[in-house]
Amino acid sequence: MQLTTWCDKNGHAISPEKSRCFHFCRKRNLHIVPVIYIRNFAIPVVNDIRFLGIIFDRKLTFLPHVLHLRKKCERSLDILKVLSKTSWGADRTSLLRIYQAVVLCQIDYGCMVYGSARLTVLKRLDTIHHSSLR
Repeated sequence: MQLTTWCDKNGHAISPEKSRCFHFCRKRNLHIVPVIYIRNFAIPVVNDIRFLGIIFDRKLTFLPHVLHLRKKCERSLDILKVLSKTSWGADRTSLLRIYQAVVLCQIDYGCMVYGSARLTVLKRLDTIHHSSLR
């Protein structure tokens, strides 16, 4: 109620159809799901949400983000595999630059946020890094 009146007063608009409710908590016990209404429209509660390209989950493990990032980087590695043929492929410096532009930039984006994940989760990205450098 207070949020919608503040938005109306200051000229902002909140779209209830595009809004999602998300509850961060590391506790193991189940919590009561909050019910939030914007203009008599119930905002759905989701388990994970994407914000600025980073997937956040309830317990901030970042496992869904790392799995999505790994899948994305594996598709980018296919480009490097095609370009690295011995008979007609690109030279090492070109391949390294392509790796930095295509794969490494995806891994680096948001690493300050998802870098706080467990080491076992982050190790899943090591295989991408090592196979691309090979």
